[in-house]
This record gives sequence, structure tokens and C-alpha cells, in this order.
Amino acid sequence: MAAAPHSHHTPVGAAAATSAAVSMPCCSSASCYDDKDGDPSSSWSLSSPRRRQPYRRLLRDEAQRLRRARRSQGPGADTPRWVRRTTDQMARYIEDDRAGHVYGRHVVAAVRAVRATASRPSADMRQAMASFVTRLTFREMCVVLREQRGWRQARDFFAWMKLQLCYEPSVVAYTVLLRLYGRVGKVKLAEETFLEMLQVGCEPDAVACGTLLCAYARWGRHEDMMLFYSAVRGRGLVPPISVYNYMISSLQKQKLHGKVIHVWKQMLEAGAPPNQFTYTVVIGSLVKEDLLEEAVDLFGEMRRRRFVPEEATYSLLISASSRHGKGEQALRLFEEMKGQGIAPSNYTCASLLALHCKNEDYPKALALFSDMESSKVIPDEVIYGILIRIYGKLGLYEEARQTFGEIEKAGLLNDEQTYVAMAQVHLNAGDCDRALEVLESMKTRGVKPSRFSYSALLRCHVAKEDVVAAEDTFRALSQSQHGLPDAFCCNDMLRLYMRLGRLDKARALVSVLLREDGFQLDENLSTTVMEFYCKSGMVEDAEKLLEDIQRNRKPVKVPTLLLLVEMYARNRPSVVLEERSSSRALGSSAASVALNSLLDMPGGLSSVSLLISRLAREGSTDEARFIYDQLTELGTKPDDSAVATLIVQYGQAKQLERAQELFDSASASFPDGALVCNAMVDAFCKCGRAEDAYHLFMEMADQGSYRNAVTASILVTHLTKHGKFQEVENIMHGCFRDEVQLDTALYNTFIKSMLESGKLHSAVSIYDRMVSSGVSQSMQTFNTMISVYGKGGKLDKAVEMFAAAQELGLPIDEKMYTNMLSLYGKAGQAGIKRRL
Repeated sequence: MAAAPHSHHTPVGAAAATSAAVSMPCCSSASCYDDKDGDPSSSWSLSSPRRRQPYRRLLRDEAQRLRRARRSQGPGADTPRWVRRTTDQMARYIEDDRAGHVYGRHVVAAVRAVRATASRPSADMRQAMASFVTRLTFREMCVVLREQRGWRQARDFFAWMKLQLCYEPSVVAYTVLLRLYGRVGKVKLAEETFLEMLQVGCEPDAVACGTLLCAYARWGRHEDMMLFYSAVRGRGLVPPISVYNYMISSLQKQKLHGKVIHVWKQMLEAGAPPNQFTYTVVIGSLVKEDLLEEAVDLFGEMRRRRFVPEEATYSLLISASSRHGKGEQALRLFEEMKGQGIAPSNYTCASLLALHCKNEDYPKALALFSDMESSKVIPDEVIYGILIRIYGKLGLYEEARQTFGEIEKAGLLNDEQTYVAMAQVHLNAGDCDRALEVLESMKTRGVKPSRFSYSALLRCHVAKEDVVAAEDTFRALSQSQHGLPDAFCCNDMLRLYMRLGRLDKARALVSVLLREDGFQLDENLSTTVMEFYCKSGMVEDAEKLLEDIQRNRKPVKVPTLLLLVEMYARNRPSVVLEERSSSRALGSSAASVALNSLLDMPGGLSSVSLLISRLAREGSTDEARFIYDQLTELGTKPDDSAVATLIVQYGQAKQLERAQELFDSASASFPDGALVCNAMVDAFCKCGRAEDAYHLFMEMADQGSYRNAVTASILVTHLTKHGKFQEVENIMHGCFRDEVQLDTALYNTFIKSMLESGKLHSAVSIYDRMVSSGVSQSMQTFNTMISVYGKGGKLDKAVEMFAAAQELGLPIDEKMYTNMLSLYGKAGQAGIKRRL
């Protein structure tokens, strides 16, 4: 059998404390090798026939006799009552081995004699044991060896033991000595002892090999342990489950989780039955290796074998499930744990609270906190910190402040993350000064800041737009991390520079980010850098950034591509020719590629349409038209709202020809656009082409297209201004006939147009229709109707309109008072005029 190497080894570190759940039969006494006492040929026939039976043996024999007497009597047998021992009998039962009743008084004397040599460094074992020559049997010498506490005494006694006539090489004695050496860390002596056992012809068994394996495990000699284990398995020996438990426990304490899993698989192949402790350790290592599925499967096997998991096992699986986004599995495990009657720990509750906070399921988080209080689970600072963050996200800033104050009064305020959580609550509330006060108080109380507190401090200075303080914090954060801060902090700093127009500093920061080895731009930072490139017109840099993102197989998001398209649009040639060739200017091919990528994404077309609308409203009609032309060439129609917005902006800029061209293009490529037609009507009106607007509006009516009330109101206003009242009546009757949904503004426009045309009866009928349709009246409605009745000489009706406006609680403006005063003056009612 392969033996341990001869070379000298230095023990690695201090011994890890042995877990209470791990039993060590491999390191137990020689009773692991019990044979029949009466067989003289056996190596275990060492007891003297003249020795009287000890008190423990008498009790055991009596219990066996009673069991044999009851065995054939059936379930109705009379079971004798337990014999009640006296105090003296119980003391004798406990101390019988100390009095020499188990092994004999001479064995106890031998044990004491060997131990006494520890106080005499120069003592000779032969002289100390001279009186015991020929008095001890081999079995009794093994007992004396096992009872030694010092390794030197055990070594010297074993050397004396080998000189006795009754000694014969046995694996038992060597195993006892291996156990003693392993317990004190004399691994080198243990290896030499094991080699000696092989040289004298003793075949090591599973207990002896397990003892040396445990010695390796206890003192961190894991490489030697694994090498020796391979040799043991090569001999076909299977260590006891307690040895496997010791091995995997030692590996796990050194965070060698991969080797724990390897030993676990070897154990299953060897057929060693795992126990509860084995499952607990292996599940913990699987979780640490992010093998959650395997850990859950092993947990299920553990439950099927009727082992009750510990709270720590449940806690590990719940925390890992939460981190991997499997919230339902975490909640199911928590409910199962409560069903087993296992009280959750603070760590378990903190994991679930963090899960609810991540899922924004704040009612469940608060309900769990209430359950903790009812179950008398005392929250720690971590749980209070999570509760503060929940209050902050719910906008309950006062509750968050009260909780923070309670933690401070209770003396639990020691964790940096609690300060950061409270500072973040103040930041969300827009109170940067209080956030800074919290972080400053953390420093004054001696809490060492880390990147978390520096990041929060940076967010405070960014929110206050304090560039100098932000730069100092960013520099301190870089020094604490020995490199650039994380992408989130870099993004905050870059956005601050861009917001304040410090483009030179922004350019320098971007250069540092791209030069830093190993620094990865996340999605938000990539978008910010792309936005900077686009605003600065750095086309080549933006294209290079896009290539880097695609080369690293990172998903390109819609905002990034939108920025790229906007950059191409803003950096087209300054003069856009009227011919179609203008759309193939610089950047058109690259813009087409970006647009194609956008159109393949969910919501891409609507995002491009919103970009066209935004550019048009900003007055960047050329850029908006560039993107529209690119979409048209790709055979894609933008949303009608985008085209309509662009046409309206052309109308406001008095660029009717461009509006007409865009309208014709949109109508030819994508007909039946009601919004586009309404926008063109509006453009005609703003350019003083009311007649063209009227004809287009009537064409829409003939085609059954949707007519916008706002567009109709604008058109009627312009027709009225140009005295085209017949056209107004045609529009009005068409809207009534087709049951177009009219609003208050359009009714007011119709009434005012009839007033100016002198058709007062039509104005009254329109008002009556407005009231019967349930459309609300405005101050302009009543003011116009007062003018209608006043012009018709119906003062009483005008007074009724004025009273109705007052009853509705409308604020009577100066114009209505002036109107009424004018009517009363014309009627000659001076007294009423004075009251007004």
C-alpha cells in the first residue's frame, strides 16, 4: 500500500476546531476491534480469567438476561421496572473505572506511572515501568497507551511496550498511537508510525487509515490527505462516514468547496451512507460554488431520507435562491422551514427582506417584519438597514428617520451600510445637506469608510452640483480602490460634467476610462459615453464604441442606437439639397445600419418616431427630416404622430413647400393618415392658405377620415377671419351630420363665427346643442353668448347667462363685466350699471 512520504512537513496553521456533529470512531479507543474474550488464539484474548466482573458489566449482563426472558412472551409480557440506584451506587457506576474495576487496579496504576514521567523529563520509561513487567497483558498495555495525554509519554511507552514478551504487532496499538499523534499535530510522527506498521507486516484497516486521514484534515494538510485517500481507495478500503465528514468539514473551513464536492462524489462511489452532517456540509459547498440546482436536488434527497435540515441549511438555500432571482423557491423553502417548527435566524429574515425589497413587494416585507416581532426574533442592524431602505423607497421618510434614531439609541449603529441607507433616503427626498450630515457623523464615530460610503458621498456632491467636492471624493475613491471607481460612480461624474457643460473634463474622463486596463463599461455608462460623443460630434469615436460593444457581445440597447442615429442626423452636411440625393449625404449608410438594428428591436420604431417628434419640436426639422427619409428608404413608415409633428413645425416656420412635399410623400407611401391630414390643414392655416385648408378638410370628410376637433377649430378661426362664413357652416353641418366628437373649444369657435356672421339664431341653436350634448361650458362660452344676446337686444337672456356663469362658480373676468356694463349702458339701466 502506498505510504505517506518521508520528507519533513511543517503543519499548516492552527488546527480547525472539530465540529460537534462529527463523531470519530477512527480515533476512538481500541474497543473498535473487540473480539470474543474467551478465545485464547485471538489477539484480543488479553483479559485475565481471574479478574472480577466490573459493575458496568454486571448491569449489562442483567439487562441482556431480562431481554432474553421477555423475548418469547409476546406483547403481554410483564416488563420489569428499572431498579432505582442509590446515590452511592450511582457514584460507583460513574467512578468504577477510576477505582480499577474495569481494567484492574494494576492497569490504573500503570497509567498513572506513565503519566508521571511527564513531570520528569529525564525519566526512563524502563525504570518507571519496571514493576509492571509481565503484569500487563497486550490488551491492558493498549488501554494504558490509549489513556495517555502527552505524545512523548505515548511514544516512550509504546517503545517499552514493544519490548514485552506478550507484545505482538497489531493494527490496534498503531491506531491508538496514530490518534495521539494526530491530536497534537505531530503529523510527521504519525506518518513514521504508519510506515512502521506497514514494515512489521500489519495490514492497516479502514479505522487506521481513517485516523491518519483525520490527522491530515485536522492540521490542514489537504494535499497529503487527498493523496493518502487515493491510496486508501486503491486498496479497496472505505473509511467510515465520520472520517468523510471530518475531511469535507476541514476542506470547507478552508473554503475548498470544489474539493468538498469531489470527496462527496468519491464517497457516493464508495457506497458510504451519508448522514445529516454530510448533507449539511455538501449543500453549503454547492451553494458557495453557485451550483444552486444541485444543492436543491441534494436538499430534496436529504428530506426524502427523513433527515431534518438545520436552520443554517435553509438559510443558505433561501439566500442563494434570492440571489439567483428564484424568489418563489426562496419563499417556498421559508414556508417549509416554518412548517418544521424551525425559528428563522436574523440572516434568513434579512435575505427575505432583501428579496421583497428587490421585487418591490413592500407589503410582504413589512408583513415579514411584523411576523418577526410576533415571533420574538430580535432584529439586528442589517435588518433595520433594509427596513430603512424600504421606507425610503415608499416615500416614508419620517418613518425612516425614526427607525434610524431608534437604532442609534439602542447602540446598534455600527455598520457603515446603515449610514449609507439613511443617506440614500435623504437623497431620494432631495435633502442633500442631511445626507451629508449622516455621512459626516459616520466619520466622527470612527466608522471606517469604504467604497459604499464614498459612492454615497459622491452622489450627494453630484446632486448639489459641487464639482470640487465631487472631484475630491472621486479621487479618494480611486485611491481606496487602487484604480478607477466602479462604473456607477464614473457615470455620475461624467453626467455631472455634461450637465454643467464641462466638456473638456468630460473628454478627459472618457479618455481615462477607455485607457484603463480591465475596466468594463456597463450599459448606463456606455449610453452616457455615447451621448457625450453624439453631443460633441465625435462620429468616429461613437462608431468605435459601438463596435467594441458588439465585439464584446454585449446587448446594444435602444437608447444607445437612438443617440447614434441622432448624431448621424446632426452631423449631416450643413446644406441639404432639395433633391432626393440629399438624403444620401455623409452618415446616411451608417444611419441606415443603426436604424435597421433599431427596427429589429421591440419598440424600436416607436422610439425612432418619438425621436423625430422631439427633434421637430426643438426646431431641428432638417435632422428630423433626415431620419424620416432614411426610414422611408428602408420601406418603413414612422408613426403618423411623428410625421404630423414635423408638418406642423414646417407650418409654424412658414415652410409650406416643405410641408406640402412631406405630406405628398407620406400620402403616396402611406395613405389614409388622418393625423397627417389634420397636420397639413393646420400648416395651411398657419401659412394663410385657409381655402386650401378648407378643401383638404372637406376631402377628409368625403373620405370618412377622422377630423380632429383642434384642427377644425383652427380652420374655422382662420375662415372666420377671412369672412368665409359659408365654408364655416359647411364644416359645422358636416361635423353635426357625421357626429364628430366636438369639444368645448370647437363649440366656442362655431358660436363666435355665427356671432360675427350675424346669424344669431344659429349661434343660440349651437349653444343649445352644446348644453344638450353634455359638453361643459367655459367662461368664453358665456361671454360669447352674452355678446350674442346683447347684439340681439335680449338683455334678460344675457343676464341669465351672467347668472349661470356665477352659479357654476366660474371666475368672472374683466371682459365679461365690461360686456355686461356695455349692455346695461345701451339699455339705459344706470342703477344696475352702478351696482356692477
